[in-house]
Amino acid sequence: MLSQLRSVVATRIPRRLYSSLAIPQASPNHISFSDAGFLSQSSAQTLRSQELAAQPNVADGTTKSMNLFQAINDALRIALETDDSAIFFGEDVAFGGVFRCSMGLQEHFGQDRVFNTPLCEQGILGFGVGYAAMDATAIAEIQFADYVFPAFDQIVNEAAKYRYRGASEFNAGGLTVRMPTGAVGHGALYHSQSGEAYFAHCPGIKVVIPRSPIQAKGLLLASIRARDPVIFMEPKILYRASVEHVPLEDYELPLDKAEVIKPGSDVTLIGYGTQLYYMEAAARLAKEELGVDCEIIDLRTISPWDRETVFESVRKTGRAVVSHEAPRTNGIAAEVAAEIQSECFLSLEAPVQRVTGWDTHVPLMYESFVIPDVTRNFHAIKKAIEY
Repeated sequence: MLSQLRSVVATRIPRRLYSSLAIPQASPNHISFSDAGFLSQSSAQTLRSQELAAQPNVADGTTKSMNLFQAINDALRIALETDDSAIFFGEDVAFGGVFRCSMGLQEHFGQDRVFNTPLCEQGILGFGVGYAAMDATAIAEIQFADYVFPAFDQIVNEAAKYRYRGASEFNAGGLTVRMPTGAVGHGALYHSQSGEAYFAHCPGIKVVIPRSPIQAKGLLLASIRARDPVIFMEPKILYRASVEHVPLEDYELPLDKAEVIKPGSDVTLIGYGTQLYYMEAAARLAKEELGVDCEIIDLRTISPWDRETVFESVRKTGRAVVSHEAPRTNGIAAEVAAEIQSECFLSLEAPVQRVTGWDTHVPLMYESFVIPDVTRNFHAIKKAIEY
């Protein structure tokens, strides 16, 4: 009987030898994240930032070289130190988490404030909503954004609607949900998804994605202290690859304001998170090959996004390219492009270009082909210029 079953399985289920197949090489998709021009490579460069210089405790302070996960850890430490009601919880956070973002926090703040949860995303966020509803600060970690979907009901139907249902008398505004997101090159189906559009569609919550350590610390502290639930999505490939001189002081960055990270006059490039590194590399190439001067905007907050900064730039340049890792259909780029064409139509010299991931599951071997690279961003710039 067993031999017959084996025979049936062997016949009906083709053998898959993933490990024996060579990974195909993509076109220029691999860049050095440390070379990005918008990263602050020195203390002086950091303190020249207008947003940071406006904060007295930062302008005269000191900085330390940190990667993104260290900046996240620093923000969590400050949040727990400055708010006695704040707690931090999730799967394996007690020993530091999968990406080491919570290293040393339980030792410093104790098991009552930093603790592990069962492997149950719905339970993690159900608890978080309830704790935040008591006018306290709940910081939840979902180990990977790909696994947040069992908790979708808790986010969309509970956290997002709590203030509305309670006639503003009660709310879950103290809830912040951290989660690693995006591709790393070999994550495949369940460790490479970018799901920001699912949450951006829901009124009542904010969606934030940082591009670098300085941004991660300031935006996370602002998210934790905001009076709305926030989905804080951290590009996991940047945890160790992105390094900056980060202020050691307590500071916040605005959640409602996009940032022009490179001024330009010919094309507006709009993105967030990891894609900004590819867009910046494409902008350099466009300058060398086409003589085109690109302006680059980091949305930072995906929902609600800063329309005025984007519109002002597009009215100046007359051309726009929007880029993200997530699939194309119904993505953030579609919303941004539609709003640009609605509000800036008479200023446009070309249709808005979108550079996105393909509408497919993320394959193990071909992940590099799914993620928008420098070449695809460059061709979008070229297409906008030559229209």
